[in-house]
Amino acid sequence: MLLDVLSEPDEIKVCTAYELNGKRVADFPGDAFLLERCRPMYETLPGWRTNLADARKWTDLPAAARRYVDRLGELLDLPVTIISVGPDREQTIFCK
Repeated sequence: MLLDVLSEPDEIKVCTAYELNGKRVADFPGDAFLLERCRPMYETLPGWRTNLADARKWTDLPAAARRYVDRLGELLDLPVTIISVGPDREQTIFCK
């Protein structure tokens, strides 16, 4: 996950579901015909507006960045285990 590229916005929108014909659809529609009729439903999370380039461990990240990563893990029902805060190998963080 390229966490460093999200350091600029004041808030980050995460698509959590779609609305199709007035009903909530939790899974990404695999049919292009259905997808074009869907409206994304977003959850807005606070941004962190902090340069993450020097972070080397999970606790070095701003609280808002940690909450964002945790929320993605909840939505995916999978733990996020690796993030990057820049292009160099040493800018890889193994979470928790």
